[in-house]
Amino acid sequence: MTTVDENAAGTRTSGVATLKSLDAGASDIGLLVARVGFGALLVVHGTQKLFGWFNGYGLDATAGAFVGMGYDPGKFFATLAGLSEVTGGVLLALGLLTPLAAAIVLGTMLNAVNATWHGGFAAYESALLYAVAALALAFTGPGRFALDAERPWARKGFGWAAGAVLLAVVAALITLIAK
Repeated sequence: MTTVDENAAGTRTSGVATLKSLDAGASDIGLLVARVGFGALLVVHGTQKLFGWFNGYGLDATAGAFVGMGYDPGKFFATLAGLSEVTGGVLLALGLLTPLAAAIVLGTMLNAVNATWHGGFAAYESALLYAVAALALAFTGPGRFALDAERPWARKGFGWAAGAVLLAVVAALITLIAK
C-alpha cells in the first residue's frame, strides 16, 4: 500500500517516491559512516604513537619499537607514521583530498604490513584492514557528504584511484629502502 503525504509546498508525494529518494542517498550515508569511523580510528592510532593518548606508548617507546623493526632512526619513522595516520585520518573523515588521503594511509599501512609480516596474520591483520579500507575509499571516492563533494578541486574515479595506489606503493617502497 502506498501512502500519500503533503510536503511543505502543498504538493502531494507518495511514500514510495520518498523511499526512493532515501535509497538514492544510502550509499553516500554509508560512505560517510565508513570515512568518519575509519578516519577517527586512524587519528586515534596516530596519536597513540605521537603522544601516548588512548593508552598508547608515546613517541619515545614507539621510536624504540620502530628501531626494533629495522626503521632507524626510530624517532623519525615513528613521527612519520604517526603524522601520516593523523593526517590521512583527518582528511578521510572530512572527505577532503580523498585520493591523497587514501594514498597517505595506504603507503603507511603497506609499511606496517611489511614490518609485522614475520609475526603472522594476527600481527599484520589490523594494518591490512586499514590498507583495504583506504584502497576501497580511493576507488569509491568520499560520497556526497564530504568537503570534496562537488568542489572544483574534487578528484575521483578510476584514474585518480589508480594514481593514489601508485603514489602509495612508491612512497612505501621509498620508505622501505630508506629504513
